[in-house]
Amino acid sequence: MAFHAEGLVAIVVFYLAILAVGIWAAWKTKNTGSEGDRSEAIIVGGRDIGLLVGGFTMTATWVGGGYINGTAEAVYVPGYGLAWAQAPIGYSLSLVLGGLFFAKPMRSKGYVTMLDPFQQLYGKRMGGLLFIPALMGEMFWAAAIFSALGATISVIIDINVNISVIISALIATMYTLVGGLYSVAYTDVVQLFCIFLGLWISVPFAMSHPAVTDIGLTAVHQVHQAPWLGSINSLDIYTWLDNFLLLTLGGIPWQAYFQRVLSSSSATYAQVLSFLAAFGCLVMALPAVLIGAIGASTAWNETEYGVPDPMTKKEADMILPIVLQYLCPVYISFFGLGAVSAAVMSSADSSILSASSMFARNIYQLSFRQNASDREIVWVMRITVFLFGASATAMALLASSVYGLWYLSSDLVYIIIFPQLLCVLFIKGTNTYGAIAGYLFGLVLRITGGEPYLYLQPLIYYPGCYPDENNIYIQRFPFKTLAMLTSFFTNIIVSYLAKYLFESGTLPPKLDFLDAVVARYSREHMDKATLVKSDNIVLNELAPVNPRHSLTLSSTFTNKEAFNYVDSSPELSNTEDDN
Repeated sequence: MAFHAEGLVAIVVFYLAILAVGIWAAWKTKNTGSEGDRSEAIIVGGRDIGLLVGGFTMTATWVGGGYINGTAEAVYVPGYGLAWAQAPIGYSLSLVLGGLFFAKPMRSKGYVTMLDPFQQLYGKRMGGLLFIPALMGEMFWAAAIFSALGATISVIIDINVNISVIISALIATMYTLVGGLYSVAYTDVVQLFCIFLGLWISVPFAMSHPAVTDIGLTAVHQVHQAPWLGSINSLDIYTWLDNFLLLTLGGIPWQAYFQRVLSSSSATYAQVLSFLAAFGCLVMALPAVLIGAIGASTAWNETEYGVPDPMTKKEADMILPIVLQYLCPVYISFFGLGAVSAAVMSSADSSILSASSMFARNIYQLSFRQNASDREIVWVMRITVFLFGASATAMALLASSVYGLWYLSSDLVYIIIFPQLLCVLFIKGTNTYGAIAGYLFGLVLRITGGEPYLYLQPLIYYPGCYPDENNIYIQRFPFKTLAMLTSFFTNIIVSYLAKYLFESGTLPPKLDFLDAVVARYSREHMDKATLVKSDNIVLNELAPVNPRHSLTLSSTFTNKEAFNYVDSSPELSNTEDDN
């Protein structure tokens, strides 16, 4: 394949435009808000992200390189097809559920990161434990999409994969480093526009290629391969449901999502943003579905690609750039490449910022340096943005099973963090003992279920499992959902058991070494403020939200409305007097 100078120029121009928007947004951040809340402006954009920009940035967070390439691949692969392209519907439902049930309580409490409520109720140790799967999910996701971008660029303009990955990562890291959420949000607007325009421009050209059969015919009839609508085998129905629940429910507890929720100017805006992003995810999936269908409807021996077809060459995961390269004119394929590059960067920058935000606030400040100045936190964030960006780039270049690691880490987000989030927001009375037990049970059940992408054999063979071509056993039983439910109910049962044992006197108070039951307030004071009690976190007692908050980090956990409610409540006052 010849080197395409025009393609390289087009990519350079696109990257420079993105960088310019990111720097402008960074300048906007610097001139917004007081010097005292600079770190909050970087993490949650000063809590004044509007509906338009917020809707674009939340949509772009999900509509990444994996979303577009993965949807096209699922539709193309014979035997799977559109029936197995679960991401568009799954992530859209995830955003709807997030908006209905999670956005309002999280935004109303004035949190800064997703881990704040866990550290508030369960203490800094539990927050540190939950940071591990959250960090793994963000980092491996960024590495996986950087890896996909390098392969995509090399397919179309034939330049070295490593160079393309490094340059793309540098651009994304640079504007995230200087501008935080503002830079990420405003570049997302440009990137989402590029994705939409680039892919939709490519579709008509690819569809009109002489080697492409009418996709309406190939949807239900076998022409070059099995119909691209696909089907679900009766033996695989439980696997399909397990994966669908993982996408739908496991798509909620991500810092990248809650960062947008918490940056909204009000709780209502946070909900509306979620609904707008759900609609945006569906719309942005349409061209990827069509490109996958076009790939399944193409006689590849009649194109420059030749034989065998992409599936036989094991290049099904690259079907989107292959369609752009071989079925579209050169100048159109460059537009499509810009779209894929935009998709990757819009997700990678979100993951890097999310990881650095959680580390700077929940690990560095709340666990080790409660008295750290705002300037110190800003510099910690900048350093970790660079380190996490470099780490994701290194994994993309060196690791051979990045996608396998991301699949496993995303499972841990679903199995561990989601049930913990349910408990901390909606179940009264859960405590640190239950949280730790649920964490461990969920982790053990997931690891013992095996992971084919990492060639990890299961230790528990559930009904219906079978060996693949590598003699690695595949589980048909929905063991991931079983592990999630086990983690959820273990948290509740152990929490109430510990509460009963300590309050009944069966166990002496000195054994409450986590200060989770006997102690009225945890000894782990965070932000120099008394932690809000667990019985304050119920939906009918949410604090009112002003159009814009300018809370400093030192006051984020101080829920003044909740304290006023406690002080003015006759029942609670009488209870305290009785005690």
